[in-house]
Amino acid sequence: MKNPKFSRAFEVVSELPEPLKPLKRLARNFLWSWNHQIRDLFRSIDKDIWEECEHNTILYLNRIPKDRWAILAKDGLFLGRLKACEQILDDYLAEETWFEREFPDQKDKAKIAYFCFEFGITEGLPIYSGGLGVLAGDHLKTASDIGLPLVGLGLLYNRGYFRQQLTHDGWQQEIYPQYDFYQMPLQLMRDENGDPIRVPIEFPDRVVTLQIWRADVGRIPLYLLDSNVLENAPGDQEITDSLYSGDEEMRIRQEVILGIGGMKALTALGIRPTVCHMNEGHAAFLSIERIRQYVEENDCDFRTARAATVHGNVFTTHTPVPAGFDLFPPKLLEKYMTNKVAKARLPFEDFLKLGKFDPESESESFNMAILAMETANNVNGVAKLHGEVSRGMFSQRWAEYPENEVPIDHVTNGVHMMTWVGRKMAHLLDEYCGDGWRRNPSDPDNWKGVDKIPDSELWQVREDQRGALIRYIRKRMETNLARRHMNSRMDQTFISSILDPRILTIGFARRFATYKRGSLMISDPDRLKSILYHPERPVQIVISGKSHPRDDAGKKLIQELYNFITEGGARSRMVFIEDYDMGVARMLVQGVDVWLNNPRRPYEASGTSGMKVVPNGGLNCSILDGWWDEGYDHSLGFVIGDRSEGLESGHQDWLDSHSLYDVLENQLSPIFYHRVEHGMPMGWLAMIRESLKHLGPFFSTDRMVQEYTRKFYVPASDKFLEMSSNGSARAKAGLEWRTRVQLGWPQVQIHGVSDNAKTSNLLGSPLEITTQVHLGQLSADDVRVQAVTGKVGMNRELIDTEPIDLDFVAYEDSMAIFRGNIECTHPGHQGYTIRVVPKHADVSIPAELNLAKWQQ
Repeated sequence: MKNPKFSRAFEVVSELPEPLKPLKRLARNFLWSWNHQIRDLFRSIDKDIWEECEHNTILYLNRIPKDRWAILAKDGLFLGRLKACEQILDDYLAEETWFEREFPDQKDKAKIAYFCFEFGITEGLPIYSGGLGVLAGDHLKTASDIGLPLVGLGLLYNRGYFRQQLTHDGWQQEIYPQYDFYQMPLQLMRDENGDPIRVPIEFPDRVVTLQIWRADVGRIPLYLLDSNVLENAPGDQEITDSLYSGDEEMRIRQEVILGIGGMKALTALGIRPTVCHMNEGHAAFLSIERIRQYVEENDCDFRTARAATVHGNVFTTHTPVPAGFDLFPPKLLEKYMTNKVAKARLPFEDFLKLGKFDPESESESFNMAILAMETANNVNGVAKLHGEVSRGMFSQRWAEYPENEVPIDHVTNGVHMMTWVGRKMAHLLDEYCGDGWRRNPSDPDNWKGVDKIPDSELWQVREDQRGALIRYIRKRMETNLARRHMNSRMDQTFISSILDPRILTIGFARRFATYKRGSLMISDPDRLKSILYHPERPVQIVISGKSHPRDDAGKKLIQELYNFITEGGARSRMVFIEDYDMGVARMLVQGVDVWLNNPRRPYEASGTSGMKVVPNGGLNCSILDGWWDEGYDHSLGFVIGDRSEGLESGHQDWLDSHSLYDVLENQLSPIFYHRVEHGMPMGWLAMIRESLKHLGPFFSTDRMVQEYTRKFYVPASDKFLEMSSNGSARAKAGLEWRTRVQLGWPQVQIHGVSDNAKTSNLLGSPLEITTQVHLGQLSADDVRVQAVTGKVGMNRELIDTEPIDLDFVAYEDSMAIFRGNIECTHPGHQGYTIRVVPKHADVSIPAELNLAKWQQ
């Protein structure tokens, strides 16, 4: 017979000796993942089991033999370390935080809910695939460090993201293990009766039930939704089965659960956010559920609810190409969203318009990023260049405004220092910089002590970390060969020949999408081999990464690299590490000398892997894309190619591959191997110091999350509370004003413009401009009249424009007179034109009201 079904289920837990019980508390808070002292305590219990359990602390504790516990319970030294670690956790949770000092009035007001499809906290909680999730995990850790009143919302994937194995010919195979949530550092949320809290979600013809798990990330609770409950049909139990798998319909189900289920879960937990942060468009449905709740609680219409909640939503886009956004056909949306939008008092046809570039288009698919933008007044890209790219992508939605005024800001990504820095490097920084770089890594003053580190000590740490990486790779390769049942004698000979701990080591690891050009380095195999096996300046490259299961082109890139390594004569100088995860990433960023990144510009939104080598004393070599476009300086690292765009892709690849080879041969290797004093590369060490001092503070999530807080979270929270108070009075007033302005806008005309400009004007001299504007039914308080200045281009267009407000002077007959000064700031051909735009304290222009009247 098949395996019988249970009649009753219950949890079985292991019991620790009384002196060791604090281990359970430490295991259930992910603070250990960025605290070396607590992590070392766990590792010291049994190093081999620690690695076998992939740093899953609960599974680890349950796997330790009883006799080991008996020994440790009497080990005074271990018990002393345990007590010290428990004190670390207590002190961390109790100490005053940056947020409390900076915003003492927000303690009982602001509540931020951060929604993301994936979270990379540690490899022991495998609910992430790559950069988006790891960034989200770093965001939560920093929110904990600085004391933000924030909660995370995500999905708990029963099979996580796939595990990668390569066949004998290098083709990626996907393995989906089944995870046991009761063997993870998770807590099932229960009500006062001890029953699991259930969250119902309406699906076509049925209700899907969700349960909520909690993971503690320092001070921050991360709530994860799980559909694998008995009340659901088998097909619905599988909705949260795995990340980024399944068809289009499975994707919309998951996104409904994340956005709508996430908001319902917060309500069930008694959490009422003032700010909802959508980290990518996957979570955009939350805005509809937030509006529905507002409508129900305030007995108002959709427009009023939207006018209030739009101020309290933040949307971060990580996508640099239109094809990267989630698109759904109207029929699928009708199936899953009709009842939900009806409860928000929104006709379905009007809902569809919220997700389209052209609201009237019948052929255009529904775009989740546009829905997010339509329901959030705070929108940002994740690097300075990505902000520019995003404004270009969405400029057609604000056709009346210059591209640089499209309301998309940017907050450049960063990394959580203590998660990624190696133990030895951390101790070195502690010794010469104090602990300020840990407590406040975004303050450049806390990194000045880097200059005091003796060359010999800095170089020794770099040598040690590279050596640790090589040992890790050899052990991992040995495990892979054993899995393939290869000859053991040949294995040992082969393993000992893999890489060399004394030579220049380059890391290249990422998702294998075609735009990231994973095979660019083997464009000219012979030239690459001459670099790898240079008699005086050899180079070795460590590669890792996964391709999406349905991306055969990405899998082909992996196979090309694998075959070059195994058959092209590069076996001892190049290695591909299977099953890239946070554990592999941590070893790589700590051990490599250089991080290589060569995407096709400008398709890398940000990229954070290269940031992680910085606090470990590694350098970057990259295309000027993403974060490196604003971080690069010749004293800090290396650059491939230039900022050129628009060339045919094949030609651009050829140019960039030759630039890469040139950098490796003539810049990287000579500096690394130029040993002028005691066998140390003094020029290389100088670059490490500059990288640490200048890149470390800025490209940290400490700076990033503080920027989100000041720029978005606190203002958004305050604005939402203002707009929703007193029966939504200000939201309603803003709507009345919008209606009046929209009706009166056709009457607004710019009639006359005069200035005191001469044919030739001195640089920096003021220029007075006067204009007459017919406002019709509107008043001067309803508008902002501006002189839009800039350089004059080849076709008389204004370039690099800047709007300058003119002051209202008086009414003359039916005309409003505005006057103001601009400066002649650009040598050469400068010009201006006049425009009128709406103005209201409670309506975001142009995000909410996309109107402008230009001088004809």
